[in-house]
Amino acid sequence: MAQPLVKKDDDRDDEVDYSPFLGIEKGAILQEARAFNDPQLDPRRCSQVITKLLYLLNQGETFTKVEATEVFFAVTKLFQSRDIGLRRMVYVMIKEISPSADEVIIVTSSLMKDMTSKTDMYRANAIRVLCRITDGTLITQIERYLKQAIVDKNPVVASAALVSGIHLLQTNPEIVKRWSNEVQEAVQSRAALVQFHALALLHQIRQNDRLAINKLVSSLTRGSVRSPLAQCLLIRYTSQVIRESANNSQAGDRPFYDFLEGCLRHKAEMVIFEAARAITELNGVTSRELTPAITVLQLFLSSSKPVLRFAAVRTLNKVAMTHPMAVTNCNIDMESLISDQNRSIATLAITTLLKTGNESSVDRLMKQITNFMSDIADEFKIVVVEAIRSLCLKFPLKHRSLMNFLSNILREEGGFEYKKAIVDSIVILIRDIPEAKETGLLHLCEFIEDCEFTYLSTQILHFLGIEGPKTSDPSKYIRYIYNRVHLENATVRAGAVSTLAKFGAMVCALKPRIFVLLRRCLLDNDDEVRDRATLYLNTLGGDGAVVETGEDVKEFLFGSLDIPLVNLENSLKNYEPSEESFDINSVPKEVKTQPHAEKKAPGKKPTGLGAPPTGPPSTVDAYEKLLSSIAEYANFGKLFKSSAPVELTEAETEYAVNVVKHIFDGHVVFQYNCTNTIPEQLLENVAVIVDASDAEEFAEVDSKPLRSLPYDSPGQTFVAFEKPEGVPAVGKFSNMLRFIVKEVDPTTGEAEDDGVEDEYQLEELEVVAADYMLKVGVSNFRNAWESIGADFERVDEYGLGPRDSLAEAVNAVVNLLGMQPCEGTEVVPNNSRSHTCLLSGVYIGNVKVLVRLQFGIDGPKDVAMKLVVRSEDEAVSDAIHEIVASG
Repeated sequence: MAQPLVKKDDDRDDEVDYSPFLGIEKGAILQEARAFNDPQLDPRRCSQVITKLLYLLNQGETFTKVEATEVFFAVTKLFQSRDIGLRRMVYVMIKEISPSADEVIIVTSSLMKDMTSKTDMYRANAIRVLCRITDGTLITQIERYLKQAIVDKNPVVASAALVSGIHLLQTNPEIVKRWSNEVQEAVQSRAALVQFHALALLHQIRQNDRLAINKLVSSLTRGSVRSPLAQCLLIRYTSQVIRESANNSQAGDRPFYDFLEGCLRHKAEMVIFEAARAITELNGVTSRELTPAITVLQLFLSSSKPVLRFAAVRTLNKVAMTHPMAVTNCNIDMESLISDQNRSIATLAITTLLKTGNESSVDRLMKQITNFMSDIADEFKIVVVEAIRSLCLKFPLKHRSLMNFLSNILREEGGFEYKKAIVDSIVILIRDIPEAKETGLLHLCEFIEDCEFTYLSTQILHFLGIEGPKTSDPSKYIRYIYNRVHLENATVRAGAVSTLAKFGAMVCALKPRIFVLLRRCLLDNDDEVRDRATLYLNTLGGDGAVVETGEDVKEFLFGSLDIPLVNLENSLKNYEPSEESFDINSVPKEVKTQPHAEKKAPGKKPTGLGAPPTGPPSTVDAYEKLLSSIAEYANFGKLFKSSAPVELTEAETEYAVNVVKHIFDGHVVFQYNCTNTIPEQLLENVAVIVDASDAEEFAEVDSKPLRSLPYDSPGQTFVAFEKPEGVPAVGKFSNMLRFIVKEVDPTTGEAEDDGVEDEYQLEELEVVAADYMLKVGVSNFRNAWESIGADFERVDEYGLGPRDSLAEAVNAVVNLLGMQPCEGTEVVPNNSRSHTCLLSGVYIGNVKVLVRLQFGIDGPKDVAMKLVVRSEDEAVSDAIHEIVASG
């Protein structure tokens, strides 16, 4: 039985709410459903049983086919009751059960009778249920009634028909599209909901016709929409038309903007807000166009309604990301919201103020935030911390007060994500503001004294090892680091040992003291800690004397690993112990995606030169073995890069061909992977004829045809080209597949003796600049950037022309260079007008290259880019700029 709502006593802390559905079981409710068969129906009891059944369905309870059928037939008997409340429950139950096609017939006559009833409530609900449970055949039969219902005088009936049309448009679009005239008439209705639903349906009917949408918006923006809900829809459709217009700044589109501005003076608050939000989200909106929208949002900030205050401050928060100066007039109103009872509003107000405030207001804001932070949840605190970080980078002279604030909240209670956000912020400030380094490092040292998160402790220790030795007095950090060896778990102790070793390697004067501490770590009860201490004591050298550590030792111990760990792991697994030791330089530096698996018929083996190694080559290592087994290519030197397979034929064609580009220092080898998909044919002397007339720097030096290509057995043919050594030569190559085709007897499988020469045109192949670049990431871009130095740095600016978005421009440049994005900088935040992308790679000749790209939107859609390149070779830095200039 359902439990009543009970209060144990007047103390709200001890109040216990009991759900009316607590403990109900499907079997018991199905027994109760037998009440539907009683000769004398009890409408109240039947409504309660249906409510419980609906609760079970919405909780994910599944009914068997038999159970669902029994319930459905029992519910249909309730149509004999005249109780309006029970009838409404019956409609809902039938919709939820979704009877099968053969069961629908049972209830169709009752629903159609209700659809023509004199009771409007019956008519409206019957329309909704019929359109939900029936198929297109029955809809065609009742289409006339639905059209009449759309223009019915009763708004409830008209809205029911229109909403049903919106749902039917997904399954029977052709039927609904025939209702355009009636829907058009309903758009002029005086009833607010009817106009709203009619406009939504009319837009969906015409959504694939841009011209029709333009006409609809043009006609309705002249003032025929009375419903505030419909007006909000119209504002959204107007914004969509403006966005889709190619040149939204031309005079032809100004009436649409004027309509949005006119809606700011509407009497309904929802319309005013929708118009203001639409204006702020327009592409290329100017400060002058923003002003009226900002003004009405400012008025909402002082509204007595929390929802309006929240909507306004959230919209202003988004505007502040792209137009901070436009929001500064609202700062006084937003300061009053810091003490708002709604914490979401207060958080948004603070973060907006941090984005728009000036240098003089920072201290005042910090005082207000200090009192506020203890009252909000961690998720809101993270937002505030990120905003403070941005403010500090904007006003570096205020780093002291902002850093102290971050340090204070770091020592307060909080979860992992919150503490991680603070630590990340302090680390970024240390890296970007030199004056904040020593203060920030001390704050981090104090934090790890009482840090409960192993991950954060190890990250901070690693960062201390990088930045600590560069400070004016590195010795003051040793105490904090060595304390971790005594007081923490094994993971943190191992991190502390590595950090101590970095100080000993980088600061000669500290080496004797560091050696004493490392020797004590040899007695640790964890083998990882002991092994690290032993390694560092034996490699740092000098027996603890004040001598400088060699650069090769520093590189070995603390240098960045410029090869992917996956590749290293695979190479170690494949290494067979022998007299020749494992060579780390043999590990491929590029993470290779698995090439398309080549189809292979069971029991058949390709013959001749095309016979691949055991399994398709999936790494540079496997490709290198394949090429070195061909005598003519063995003297080409070390393979630099192999591309992913490029398809030269469309899917489902007679012959499937893709090509892999193998790049050497002075040669390029094209490996054509061919598959014969015709069972009745055998191909012999298969070769690809390559025309390099559009690739002037390439000269063909060798071609390896494939002797035989049976059905569904992949084979390979090669063409080698010579090119200027170390030069990133580019060009287009035309490809023609040439072969002798022999008919195969399907019964015996034997090929005929005589064959016919034939040709098959393939797609063009292009060698581009990105083929000469390996995607190799770096673990710490800033350190790698500083270690390369500015000796061969090259800087220039480029105009990338009009682009649909900043993300499109970033992707285009990344793909052009073929480099590895670092630290997730390839992702561009929404509505950003500027972005920085970091790239790394290895250029042909094994030259490390780092690139810093800074993008900005100049004008409505034009994108400007600043390109900064650092590499180990001056010529390579110039080459990267040439690639971008010519791309």
